[in-house]
Amino acid sequence: MKKTWWKEKFNIFMVVIAYLTLFFFMGAILTVVIKGLPHIGRALATPEIQFAIKLSLYTSFISTVLCVLVAIPVAYVQARVDIPLKSLFNTLIDLPLALPPVVSGICLLLFFGTTAFGGWLEDIGLAFVFTTKGIIIAQFFVNLPFMIRVMRSTILSVNPRLEFIARTLGCTPVLAFLKVTLPLSRNGIIAGTVITWSKALGEFGAILMLAGATRFRTETLPISLFLNMSTGNLEEAMAATNLLIIISMISLYVFNKFGGDFIGDTRSI
Repeated sequence: MKKTWWKEKFNIFMVVIAYLTLFFFMGAILTVVIKGLPHIGRALATPEIQFAIKLSLYTSFISTVLCVLVAIPVAYVQARVDIPLKSLFNTLIDLPLALPPVVSGICLLLFFGTTAFGGWLEDIGLAFVFTTKGIIIAQFFVNLPFMIRVMRSTILSVNPRLEFIARTLGCTPVLAFLKVTLPLSRNGIIAGTVITWSKALGEFGAILMLAGATRFRTETLPISLFLNMSTGNLEEAMAATNLLIIISMISLYVFNKFGGDFIGDTRSI
C-alpha cells in the first residue's frame, strides 16, 4: 500500500513537470502566433516577404534534394560496409551537428573565401560568398548530417537478409539495394526529407556568415526576420516568424507520422 502511494506521488510529480514544460513551450510560441496572425495577410502582400518566401523555397528545395542524394550512399556505407576507422569516420560525419550554425558558417566562409580551392571555384562561376549559392551550400552543410543519421537508422532497420535473398534470386548488389532496401526505407526517406527541408527553411546562422544579410539578394525568411527586427518593423518580422512556425508544425507532424513507424514497419516485413 505504501509503495503504491509513493508510485502515485512520483507519477504526479513527473506529470506536473511534463505539463509545465508544455506550458513553457506553448506559452512562448502562442504569444508570437497571437500577436502576429492579425498582421500576416498585410505582410504577405509586401514585396520583401514575397521575395523571402520565394528565395527560401528555392534554396531549401535544392539543398534538401542534395542532402537526400548524398545522405543515402553515405548512410549505406555506415550501415552496411566495413571501412577502416569506421567509428572515427562516423564521428567526423556527425561533427557539423554539434557545431553552432554560426561556427559552421565561418568555416564555410573561410573555406570558400580564403583558400585556393574557393578561388578556383569562383573563377569557374561557382561563387558561394554573399550569393544565393552560398545559402544553398550553408543549408546543405548544416542539415546533411541530420539526414544521414535518419537514413542510417532507416537502413539499419531493414533486415540485411532480405538483400541476401534478393541476390540469391539473381539480383546484383545494386538491384538488391534499389528493389529491396530503398523501397523499405521509403518512410524514413519521407520523414527525413520533410524535416530536413523544414530545417533548411529555418537556417540562419550559417547563412548569415556565408551569404550575408542583404535585402532582396540573400534575404530568406529567417534573414528577413532578423533584418525587420533590427529595424523595428515588428509586423513583417512576426509574419515571417508565423510562417516558419506553421511550416515547422506541419513538417513535425509529417516526420512523426512517418518517422515514428518506419523502423517497426521494416522489421516486421
